Amino acid sequence: MEPVIQDYSVTLEDNAEYETADKQLVSLLQDGLPLCERPYEKIGRQIGLSESQVLERITALKNNGVIKRFGIIVRHHEVGYKANAMVVWNIPDSDVDDIAQQIIEFPFVTLCYRRPRRLPEWPYNLFCMIHGRDRYNVIKHLELLITANNLQNFAHDVLFNKRRFKQRGACYSISGKKAGDIEDDSTDSGMVNS
Repeated sequence: MEPVIQDYSVTLEDNAEYETADKQLVSLLQDGLPLCERPYEKIGRQIGLSESQVLERITALKNNGVIKRFGIIVRHHEVGYKANAMVVWNIPDSDVDDIAQQIIEFPFVTLCYRRPRRLPEWPYNLFCMIHGRDRYNVIKHLELLITANNLQNFAHDVLFNKRRFKQRGACYSISGKKAGDIEDDSTDSGMVNS
């Protein structure tokens, strides 16, 4: 959900009371919106702001770069996507950006990023996540990706997940949980190589 607010004039530097409210707001938002008819009003009551002030602050935080993205996390297993795989590629450094741009155009690719190689054990520098209803579907998507982008000559590996340990957005202040706690959901897939 993208709030539409026209006045972006209040910034963190302008008003010290908003700095505290902004920290509280970010802390509440990272746990997700309350499932109620007026989630921004409910959040506002918790931190002493009106619903419109909450929406204004979210917009200002986005404009200031504090919040980069405001969206939802879909637990893919629960909506029928039972298989996912991280595909790792060994792409010449000079070609990584162009190939990544081609890969991200496919709707079944949900993540795509570059990481440094860890030679000699790990030659891969481009990573992409593909979700599918089953392994067959993921492999078919990968074949399409390879064929459409002429990636046949690039070394890659497909790392299917076995178990999901945790799935959530980024968490910057931890309340009531210790950093490193593992949420075990052994009925789902996770980032463990098969």
